[in-house]
Amino acid sequence: REEIINDRLWCPDKKISGQMAQEILDAKSRGESVGGIVEIVAKNIPAGLGEPVFDKLEADIGKGLLSIGAVKGVEFGEGFALSSLLGSESNDQMNSKGFMTNRAGGIIGGISNGEDIVVRVAVKPIPSISKKQKTVDLEGNEKSIEIGGRHDPCAIPRINPVCEAMVAVTLLDHLLLQKSIGGPL
Repeated sequence: REEIINDRLWCPDKKISGQMAQEILDAKSRGESVGGIVEIVAKNIPAGLGEPVFDKLEADIGKGLLSIGAVKGVEFGEGFALSSLLGSESNDQMNSKGFMTNRAGGIIGGISNGEDIVVRVAVKPIPSISKKQKTVDLEGNEKSIEIGGRHDPCAIPRINPVCEAMVAVTLLDHLLLQKSIGGPL
């Protein structure tokens, strides 16, 4: 955890972090920006948070994350990759020790199952770039716009702790709701 926080891109792999930093610098030198994916893992979350229909835990986490600017997609566990698996492959089967996999990302049927909650967020490239772009003015005339000033080439270093905080606040909300109805914590 400490290594990730101290990395300028919040990346757990130093080699990959260096490659990411180079890609960001290359984009910046061309007047461009890049997006990326943020992964949040919440550990030691009790089973039973969330509801099966209207207050699904992943729906509330997703709503919170999608309210953050530049976030364009959210997936839990193996997310979109699950669509290419068979049911027997995608199910998180259990044995006497607990779940054998965590493909669902710690939430099944809208309710936490006691496994790590794993969520990934797709972040689009920052739209304010120094490269000339086409647009239209208020009268509908085609124009070009060039945005001057300083531009961040990537939102990932800034958005990562925001995403983490949003997941934490949403989980706390569900923990407090569970406590208010007399459920176990």
